[in-house]
Amino acid sequence: MTPTKLSPADARTAIDAGARLVDIRGADEYAREHIAGSLNLPLDRISDLARDERPVVFHCRSGMRTAANARQLADAARGAPAYILEGGIDAWRNAGHPTITDRSQPLDMMRQVQITAGALVLAGVLLGLFVSPGFLGVSAFIGAGLMYAGATGWCGMTKLVRMMPWNRRVTA
Repeated sequence: MTPTKLSPADARTAIDAGARLVDIRGADEYAREHIAGSLNLPLDRISDLARDERPVVFHCRSGMRTAANARQLADAARGAPAYILEGGIDAWRNAGHPTITDRSQPLDMMRQVQITAGALVLAGVLLGLFVSPGFLGVSAFIGAGLMYAGATGWCGMTKLVRMMPWNRRVTA
């Protein structure tokens, strides 16, 4: 059975009636912003969801991860009614529902990698144009690394960014 999509208003009603809210994002994303009362259970640990007869509302940031993994989420609900918050926490916030935000927490890894990769590609292109064409190799190297990450699921830049001092504050 595929989970039914709920609007933020309908999800709020379901939660107020006793449904469990499960945030499938990573701990870094959850630490930065989450919905009060939600359980953080990243997608790679979703099978750890405790059996319960109450309905479950799953959410991510934009609704893309929950939609892409709908079958796995329904299985994790173990027969309980399963729902997906349409549009994720972004739609929840845009609908005027409150979230708990801690701006002192680092940005999520994906955004940090995007910022770092973009900065390195831009620097490589600018240095290639204004200093020496050899610097264009920086952009080529980053592009190749991103393609490898997309093909294999392993990203060396994420490993490096995760070791930065500002990323040591997240507690799961």
